[in-house]
Amino acid sequence: MTKNGPTDLTRRSLLKTGAATATLLATPSILRAQTKELVVGGAASHTKWVEQIVAPAFEKKYGARIIFEGTKSLVNLEKMQSNKAKPYLSVVQMDDPVMIMAVNEGLLTPITAALAPNIAKLRAGAVHMDGMWANYVQPWAGIAYNTKLPGVDSWSKLWDPQFKSKVVIPSLQNTEGMWTLFMAAHLATGKPLAEAQYEIDAAFAKLAELKPNLLSVYSVLTQSFNLLEQNEISMLAGQFSSYALPRKIEGASIDLAAPKEGIFAMPSGICLVKDGPNPELAAAYVNEMLGAEMQTVLAKSTYSLPANTEVKGLDVVPEGVPVFSPDWAFVSKNRASWIEKFDRLMAI
Repeated sequence: MTKNGPTDLTRRSLLKTGAATATLLATPSILRAQTKELVVGGAASHTKWVEQIVAPAFEKKYGARIIFEGTKSLVNLEKMQSNKAKPYLSVVQMDDPVMIMAVNEGLLTPITAALAPNIAKLRAGAVHMDGMWANYVQPWAGIAYNTKLPGVDSWSKLWDPQFKSKVVIPSLQNTEGMWTLFMAAHLATGKPLAEAQYEIDAAFAKLAELKPNLLSVYSVLTQSFNLLEQNEISMLAGQFSSYALPRKIEGASIDLAAPKEGIFAMPSGICLVKDGPNPELAAAYVNEMLGAEMQTVLAKSTYSLPANTEVKGLDVVPEGVPVFSPDWAFVSKNRASWIEKFDRLMAI
């Protein structure tokens, strides 16, 4: 069990934080002539903090309404593909491996310092493929568990026979599903994660051993968290700080473990859709998301790693636990075949 920082985040404090953020932002001299709408695609689990923190601050500053469509990254990709001739999304927040796919299909336009000056202030490794996308804040991922358990100190606990039919893992169609896959490879081979991530055959063999403990595999997160809170399951693998810890603080009987083998940095990226509507407003949204003021608030509220180097003094990641980021180019190249193999394995 980890110490997860402040415990005063409630729905009310989120709303107050959003209002406070709005006061931090100076009124711009551009883009205020008329009210506009900006359609942003993102993860369903981001809906709460986008609507309660980001949107109010941005709308006050720019006089523009944010319409946030929360879904899976692969669904966002499909939206961009099917609307390539006439995009309706202007900005998309999705995972790095799906970003690579979007770049390969010519769906994105680069984020430059001229469009979004804050991109020059990001830490090394947060800007990808010459600005095609950038990371803003990155939640960390571990194992969510019902607090009837004393804690979860190791990923191997998912395989413990005492938890028969008491575990849920994400589908590989969800990016957080990759964490269980990579950790299975590590546990099977004993190799460091940096090497084990390439041992996919061993990973699937280890996942097959997990099946007796699985109640289900999810593609939609919320229902699984309900099962966890009701103690119908004991552990929910691959879960991230920005979703699990606020629910804990709101009173749910759950916690988020950072097991000794390591935790994962969620690949939270933001991009500009090529030929998307309201391009100046879209660039302004991206710039705010990459700025120190917004990232300070988001990092505190979502227990995430900020990307802007001007953000200081935050304690959002458990101490002494390795944080791993995989080879997303390798993931992107192989993900489709892994999903197919995973679905066959779990259907048996």
